[in-house]
Amino acid sequence: MQTNKNLFSTISGKLIVTKEGKRLGFVKDITFETKSGELINLVVKDSTPYTRNLNLEKTTLNELLIPYSAIIAIGDFVIVSEEDLI
Repeated sequence: MQTNKNLFSTISGKLIVTKEGKRLGFVKDITFETKSGELINLVVKDSTPYTRNLNLEKTTLNELLIPYSAIIAIGDFVIVSEEDLI
């Protein structure tokens, strides 16, 4: 079974957009479960005003979190499903 692997350095700083093309911000960091290595969230930097319309979790530093399960594709952008954010 082949899996697609992306190094953090290739994801960091990428623009996060919805599949409808709405910009959400840029990837600042990734949170993960230390024991299993399971990826949990993307931490967003430079969030756009559109993110105020979404009910996103926040870190203790008030940074927005996007569930890793909402990611559809990673290429030039990180594309997420807006339905999975609400």
